[in-house]
Amino acid sequence: MRFFIRRLVSIIPVLGLVLAGGFLLLEAAPGDAVDAYIAQIGGADAGQLEALRRLWGLDQGMLSRFITYIGALFSGDFGWSVAFQKPVLDIILERLPATLLLMGIATFLAFFAGSLLGILAGSKPHSGCDHIISLTSLALYAVPGFWLGLVLIVVFGVTLRWLPVGGLETIASGKTGLARAQDIARHLVLPVLSLSCVYLTLYLRLMRDRMAELHQEPFVLALRARGLRQSRIIWRHIARNAVLPVVTMLGLQAGVMLGGSVVIESVFAIPGFGRLAAEAVAKRDTALLLGVILFGAFTVIIANLLVDLAYARLDPRVRKPR
Repeated sequence: MRFFIRRLVSIIPVLGLVLAGGFLLLEAAPGDAVDAYIAQIGGADAGQLEALRRLWGLDQGMLSRFITYIGALFSGDFGWSVAFQKPVLDIILERLPATLLLMGIATFLAFFAGSLLGILAGSKPHSGCDHIISLTSLALYAVPGFWLGLVLIVVFGVTLRWLPVGGLETIASGKTGLARAQDIARHLVLPVLSLSCVYLTLYLRLMRDRMAELHQEPFVLALRARGLRQSRIIWRHIARNAVLPVVTMLGLQAGVMLGGSVVIESVFAIPGFGRLAAEAVAKRDTALLLGVILFGAFTVIIANLLVDLAYARLDPRVRKPR
């Protein structure tokens, strides 16, 4: 419990640093939301520009706007999106579930499939099975996720017509309950495969290399000398120790996978959190982009907290008070 509370308390300063850094970076970029809006409508005179900046609160100084934004956050107000003309919190809550569903399934598939294949390859290092799995994983890791997604669309969506090529669900289908869940599952097959295959190879390589190292450790030799079955040694002792760096990488990859979802959601036209970030950047919507940054940072922090708790479960030494 002390370990869990310490990690929860550390979230506050991390979010503060992320918010301050994001705000400063946005301020350093040329232009603002008014410039992006005027470029879309074809231009305006100086009076209209000044009126818009006054209406959207962009005529104040940087420090004043930052203090105002922080004060609004403490009251639960994430600001107003000038691009969508809606509260930022409402937009994020509409888009975030799709990305969490995509990331959650892709992470689960990549971690467990990669770990199992890594155990299979690492149980007999330098065997024929090990070489085949290792070469296949390296070839798959060399393929960009967006290119893999386009290939899957052409093969399974256009040529074979087995799966839908985009979207989160069929538009205006009227489906509810289990039928809607099945429809969403069909739409998620291709994006999940595209997002998970690249990261699967990373977990596979980590698991395989760590297991190959542990085969020469003294405790493994001692277990063999006691006459334990090889399968028991691999699953109960070698694999449990080898999975620790894989779990660590799982937390580090949470932010990378969130960034990768921007590309995958754009390829498959999924109205998710990553695509929302790209739209906020294109429209220079500062309030919306800050909300995306905050929620993205919070998602990554929570993912790392869960990984730390899993690590403490696997390695009791982590739970000891210091």
